[in-house]
Formats: sequence, structure tokens, C-alpha cells
Amino acid sequence: MNCANVKYCDIANGTGVRTSLFVSGCTHRCPGCFNEVAWDFSYGDAFDEALQQEVLDSLAPSYIAGLSVLGGEPMEPSNQRALAPFLERVRAECPGKDVWVYTGDVLDELLDPSSPRHTEVTERLLRSVDVLVDGPFVHELKDITLRFRGSQNQRIIDVSRSLEAGRTVLWEDDPVFAQHSMGCQELHL
Repeated sequence: MNCANVKYCDIANGTGVRTSLFVSGCTHRCPGCFNEVAWDFSYGDAFDEALQQEVLDSLAPSYIAGLSVLGGEPMEPSNQRALAPFLERVRAECPGKDVWVYTGDVLDELLDPSSPRHTEVTERLLRSVDVLVDGPFVHELKDITLRFRGSQNQRIIDVSRSLEAGRTVLWEDDPVFAQHSMGCQELHL
């Protein structure tokens, strides 16, 4: 797997201050994608042991809330195989840090053993994820007021609660954001 970019001290892709890992490779090719350069599986640098350790080390400060994995597409089958053991390392070596993954896939599809997106490591990878932002970016549904996502069809999912319940459970960190929208239409200035 290649890494398109790593952003340290990122505040846009999950709660708090985070490290964001952008993997290379995406077959979704959503029109209007903010990161088209990362569609190419060979773009960027090899996600080797040195780069993995650099990302792990970046999670050490107490002000870093966790790791976000974006793309490209983290849930491309080949990327899943590289990310599953790495995210298990994050869990083992960085206790207290949360893991967010952004995917153009839908959770139900990822969990369906007959889906081409489901691999031998999909469920293992998902067990290392706290929050999954799922669904393709749909330019016609773009909404800049949405929290942590770009289009209205995308969902913010609490993965462990979803796996436990056997159904999709949406993530909620604050009742103000329960609607998963910044609610700008309600502001009176």
C-alpha cells in the first residue's frame, strides 16, 4: 500500500486534534472528489515500517485525540490487507486514541461476505475502528454545513455499537450535533 499524505495536527477529519493518514488507491472515482491525486494506487510513498512508526509516534502526545484514515480509499481490498495489522498496532500501542476511517463504501456492503469489497480482513479491520464515515461523495448532495462529511448521503457510524447490535448505529458525540449537521440555517445573526 502507498500513502498519499500524512497530516499531523489535523482538526478537520474527526474530533479533536488528530493525525490523518491518506492512503493511495481508489476505484470509486467520485465526481468532485477533494483528493483525486490519491486515486492512483502507486501515488505517494510506500507505507513501510518507517512511515508506520512515524504515524504511531505522532499519536503519542496527550493532545492528539486519534488517527483518521482517508484516501484514496482505505477499504479497497488491497488497502484493507495493509491497514488491518497497522490499525491493530495503533490499538495496542496507542491506548486511549480513537480511530476514524472514511470510505466511499457502505458498512452493510463491507460486512456482506458476498460483496467484492468484503475480504478476509474486513471484520478484523472494522474491530479496530471507532467511527466509520461511509458512503460515496455525491456532488449533487454536497453540503458544507455537514459535520465531518461532504455530502448528505454519507453517515457517521459508531462501529463497535453497530457490530454489537447487528445494525447500523449512528455516532453521536453531542446532542447539538445529533442531526449530523452544523445547523447553520438556524443561526440568527
